[in-house]
Amino acid sequence: MAKIKRTIETDRPFADALRVREGFVLSDLDPRSTPAFTGKKDDGKAALLEHDDELSGLQEKLYAASVGGNSRRRVLLVVQGMDTSGKGGLMRHVVGLVDPQGVQITAFKKPTEEELSHPFLWRIRKRLPEPGKIGVFDRSHYEDVLVVRVHDLVPPQQWARRYATINDFEQGLVDDETSVVKVMLHISSAEQKDRLGRRLDRPDKHWKFNPGDIDEREHWPAYQEAYQAALDRCNSESAPWFVVPADRKWYARLAVQQLLLEHLRALDLQWPVADFDVQEQKKRLART
Repeated sequence: MAKIKRTIETDRPFADALRVREGFVLSDLDPRSTPAFTGKKDDGKAALLEHDDELSGLQEKLYAASVGGNSRRRVLLVVQGMDTSGKGGLMRHVVGLVDPQGVQITAFKKPTEEELSHPFLWRIRKRLPEPGKIGVFDRSHYEDVLVVRVHDLVPPQQWARRYATINDFEQGLVDDETSVVKVMLHISSAEQKDRLGRRLDRPDKHWKFNPGDIDEREHWPAYQEAYQAALDRCNSESAPWFVVPADRKWYARLAVQQLLLEHLRALDLQWPVADFDVQEQKKRLART
């Protein structure tokens, strides 16, 4: 534990180090940096494992409060990022270690014909986490101001109105006792190229490769512009953005874990009080 205390900057929370503030410029952030963390790769991996139990325990308290205490509180983790930015790794190494009954993971793909026939938030609302759950969106409603914008899938006037709609939607979630944690995994173009190359070099990774990923690389500047706009226009006080440097996978996983921990700690979760006489039930049990 002593080693971890030296590497995680206890006087500077990850939420403070990674939060998008006025004047933030995405291109100015080094994708290989490790804000709020001073250690190396092995230290980061050790810190990730060290905090697994706390994350699981807080998730259990969140779930218990909804079952035994009628709490409506929940957490929604929104994860955005370019292809190969590490979203899948987060699902396995961070969220995947939490009790499955307390987590709802949704990976949003290309909209179906039915989904396209509804307003863009229709499919999102259907996947919101239930009270007591941690909901995780692998991609999200932001695709409708990212992909849609980059590829001109709808008129500019239409996607431009969506920023305000998203802000209203997220404020409604917060008002309904949902802690919204929005993360953009910031990967460099060079690192993405290297990761795609490794997938092509390894037969056991071919299944993860999509030729369309190379097509999307041709639009890299447009995506960076679209992300900057989303960060600028949908960064409210109650649902701010956090940008996580993602060229170092181990750091991105640790950072997202710590963001979740910090938000869960802020809820000051307590075990629900028993609605029965504990001592009486102990006596009954002893007589069996």
